[in-house]
Amino acid sequence: MSDDRLRTPEVEELLRAILLLDDADEAYALLVDLCTIREIQDMAQRLKVAEMLSAGEHYSAIQDTTGASATTISRVSKSLNYGADGYTQILGKLAEKSGE
Repeated sequence: MSDDRLRTPEVEELLRAILLLDDADEAYALLVDLCTIREIQDMAQRLKVAEMLSAGEHYSAIQDTTGASATTISRVSKSLNYGADGYTQILGKLAEKSGE
């Protein structure tokens, strides 16, 4: 993690809770209780943007497909290139799972 100030005891507890989830239904239930609908939609959109950027898609195609703003796409791109590798790790795991 690039900013250890974020790793408060509360964040650590959240991370432990996420790791205890057994399936997509439990993950969905937790997200619905923790986040607003818009926050869930925004996170899903950012993950799709990351997937498309990783596949070499151009900003205009990403905007058309996802509805993401140029600012959002740029932020996701910055995270892909200079972040904590969270997107890269999860995209790799998702690709592995879809290939099984």
